[in-house]
Order: sequence, then structure tokens, then C-alpha cells
Amino acid sequence: MASLAVGIILAVLAPLIITANVLVAIALLRLIWKTGYKGHYFVLNLAAADAIVGLSVLGLVRGEFFEHVHPPQIFCVLRMAFVTSSSAASILSLTLVACYRHLAIRKPFHYHQLVTGTRVGLHLVGLWLLAGIVGFLPLLIPGFQKISLEEKCSFFGVFHLSYMLIVSCMGFFPVLFLFIYLYCDMLKIASVHVQQIREVERAGLARGSTSDMKAMRTVAMLIGCFVLSWLPFFIAGVVQIVCTKCFPYRVTESYLWLLGLCNSLLNPLLYSYWQKDVQRQLSQMAAGVKRKILQLGKGRCFPSRGSKSIPTVSCLQLQD
Repeated sequence: MASLAVGIILAVLAPLIITANVLVAIALLRLIWKTGYKGHYFVLNLAAADAIVGLSVLGLVRGEFFEHVHPPQIFCVLRMAFVTSSSAASILSLTLVACYRHLAIRKPFHYHQLVTGTRVGLHLVGLWLLAGIVGFLPLLIPGFQKISLEEKCSFFGVFHLSYMLIVSCMGFFPVLFLFIYLYCDMLKIASVHVQQIREVERAGLARGSTSDMKAMRTVAMLIGCFVLSWLPFFIAGVVQIVCTKCFPYRVTESYLWLLGLCNSLLNPLLYSYWQKDVQRQLSQMAAGVKRKILQLGKGRCFPSRGSKSIPTVSCLQLQD
């Protein structure tokens, strides 16, 4: 029964993740086309990574509904490697977004000189290579795999707890500490900027801007949702390594892992809510779709032959 519930949640969650991230990715591509701002490439990469998370999760839905069916070991390892690498790419993309936001606040006058197309491309390529290594590490080191034909095709069903320890200690927790440092430093810088702006405004010299606070607020929301989504899973995983009987295996494998996957849905929702540029592009896209639907409806308003004359009503009147 629990597996059926997880399967239903995954079947609903995966299409939502894909749809939300594809829409945000299209909005970001429109923004990049109009403005050429290179900072949007990192958020675009985050949306692409989260969309791939949704696609990889779709492959797990069948396994939840048919729990008694066990696919070949290598097929199951590859499937979970894709899920892990796409999740790692999402977390690393979020790290890049935070790092470049931090750079924009710390060195605002040199930001455009530092963020070149070559540097952005190298960072994105390095990100996907690192995510691929993290996800496919059990294939490179077979000792991280469990050899069992009876286990369910899941993270802990095919990977040893030692792999969880490596991912936690060398991946998640360093990223978490980096986020804490970046946010604290951005808070300190933004507070100084706001204080300077208020002093200038009191002197009546100019009107200030709170763009630093807005940027920091967006990063804070993304980091906060990341921590709330993934921290329970990794803490439970580490506890399970130390004491295998101290924490319910099923809770970690299914429910806390599902909570982590929800981060790939929250990222596009938060970014489209807090970033007015992205919100404006989404509104324009929705208005364009609505306009096309109305035009199609207008083209179908023709009088039928052989019918009695009736008072004519235009399509525009019908729409009103």
C-alpha cells in the first residue's frame, strides 16, 4: 500500500516538475535573447537540471506500481545513477546561482567583466562532468553496488551505505556550509549597502536602490527550500550508516527522498514568483497562448447554410 502511494505521488510530481521547469526555461531563453544577460544561463541550467530530474523520476513510477517485478541489476543501477546525477546537477546549479549572486553583490562594478561567456561555459561544463561522476560513481567503483536480485530498484536497494556516506561528506554537507557562508556574507554586504543608501537618502542627494536585498531574498528562498528539502534525507542517511536499526529504512528511502525531489518543483515556482522579469515573460507567454486560442475561436464563427436568419452576433461580442 505504501509503495502504491509513493507511485501515485511520483506519477503526479514528475509531470509537474517537467512542466514548471520547461516553462521557466522558455521564459529565461526569451530573456537571454532580449537582454543577453549571462547570469540567466545559471538559472536556465538549474531549470534544465530540474527538468531532467523529473524525466528520470518518470522511470521509477512503474517500479513503485509493480514492486514484485525486479529488473536486471545493471538496468536498475543505471536508472538510479541517472536520478542521482540529475539531482546532483540541480544542487550544483543552485550552488552556481548562489555564487554568482554573491559575486554580483560583492563586486557589482566588475561583475560584467568577470562573468564572461567563456567562463560561464567552462563552469557549466565542469558542473555536468562533476554531477556525472557523482551519479555514476557506483559504475566506476563496483564496490558501491549491492549485488541482490530481490531488492527493490531504489537508491538504498542498489547502492551501499558507504556510497551515501561519500555523497554526504564530500557533496551535500560542503555545499550546505558554502551556502551558509555565502548567505551570511551577502547579508553583511547588503546591510552595509542599505545603510549607505539610507544615509544618502537622508542627505537628500539621491534616491537609493534595494536591488542587493532583492537578490539576496531570492537566493535566501532558494537556499532555504534546498535545506528543508534535502537536509532530512541526508541526516537520516548518515544516521542509518552509524546505526542501521535506529531509523526506519522505508521512511528514508521513500518519503524523505520524495521531499528532496520536491525541491526540483519548488525552484522554478520560487524563481518565477520572486523574479519579476521571469514573471513578466511567463505572463506574456500566457497572453500569447490566450490570443491564439481566441483567434482560432474567431475563425470558427461562420453562419451555417440553409438556416433561418437570426440576429448576428460577432465573435468579439461572444468573447465579451
